[in-house]
Amino acid sequence: MLEFRSVSFGFDDVGVLEDVSLSIPDGEFVVLAGANGSGKTTLLRHCNGLLDPDEGTVLVDGTPVADDVIGARTSVGMVFQHPRDQFVAATVGDDVAFGPANLGLGREEIDRRVAEALEAVNLRGREDERIDRLSGGEQSRVAIAGALAMEPTHLVLDEPFTGLDEPARRSVVGRLEALAADGTGILLATHDLRDVLGLADRVIAMADGRVVVDEHPDRALEELDGLPVRIPRARVDLEERC
Repeated sequence: MLEFRSVSFGFDDVGVLEDVSLSIPDGEFVVLAGANGSGKTTLLRHCNGLLDPDEGTVLVDGTPVADDVIGARTSVGMVFQHPRDQFVAATVGDDVAFGPANLGLGREEIDRRVAEALEAVNLRGREDERIDRLSGGEQSRVAIAGALAMEPTHLVLDEPFTGLDEPARRSVVGRLEALAADGTGILLATHDLRDVLGLADRVIAMADGRVVVDEHPDRALEELDGLPVRIPRARVDLEERC
């Protein structure tokens, strides 16, 4: 479980998060919606100790992140908005193996994790390919595989569809759907709900550093009016006909 208890945070005395309290159970697919600047990315970066709250506490599986940063980063796989920012190796296999190797695991265990992670994102057998020669969608899947190789209880993604064309978006959505079906908890931040609303168990929306919506997807749509987020076209068409 991910827990945020009265979390506040700011940069240079400018508040970004204001008294945020949330609990996200294992196995739940949560969409974190909001405009750029609403606090989504800052909140996510508290999940594994990339940022420390000015006030409040963030816990992973009941343990404060500050007390066990390594444990938090093992349990929470992070995929950044721009996957290229997190690659540390030239080839697919070496990059996915980096995290497990840093845990001090043996070669056999590392190889098993790499193979299973690449299988999960439909890239098995492409370990020797150079990452810089992959498409944007393939790079996103490599980034997801790198997170999965840590065998996290939660996968946290920040705007994972940025810059992807439609086939790439469909590919990544398909992988996330399969992972969720297998029990991986997913927390996905986006300003565009069109691709993921149908996968979500819950929608949380932020504005000005605060949680303003926390509902089942059907009910959340009723409360998103006025927020700068994109909703599925079917919803827009229905409203235009009324």
